[in-house]
Amino acid sequence: MRVVVQRVSEASVTISGVVKASISAGLLIFVGIEDADDVADIIWLSNKLVNLRIFDDENHIPNISVKDCGGEILLISQFTLHAGTKKGNRPSYLKASKAEVAIPLYEMLIAQLENDLSRKIFTGTFGADMKVGLVNDGPVTILMDTKSKE
Repeated sequence: MRVVVQRVSEASVTISGVVKASISAGLLIFVGIEDADDVADIIWLSNKLVNLRIFDDENHIPNISVKDCGGEILLISQFTLHAGTKKGNRPSYLKASKAEVAIPLYEMLIAQLENDLSRKIFTGTFGADMKVGLVNDGPVTILMDTKSKE
């Protein structure tokens, strides 16, 4: 799994002109799923995401996790995170999982995040044409990949 994590002061996802979900301070997470991903990737990633210390403490040092500060999570599926751009100018999405593989893993990630965060997370709709709005706080943007564990 590959993710782009953004610390936000607010974020929302709109589908067909209707706001499906919105959060205040927390994490906006875009996730791309590939066929090689499994439950071990989900467990590692969820633990890392909810405990990632990127929120400021009282001394303005990023030392607090989304879990510890009571922040929210908005998770958006994004197959384009696995785009291959080695040849030509049109990205290839061959590494991105098809829906029949990706959807169950996406749903398991949602459940694992909710378990690890001890509260509901918010999501877009898998495969939908989504309009994502955000105010990046910092800005803080972090890339993570479960295959390289970074």
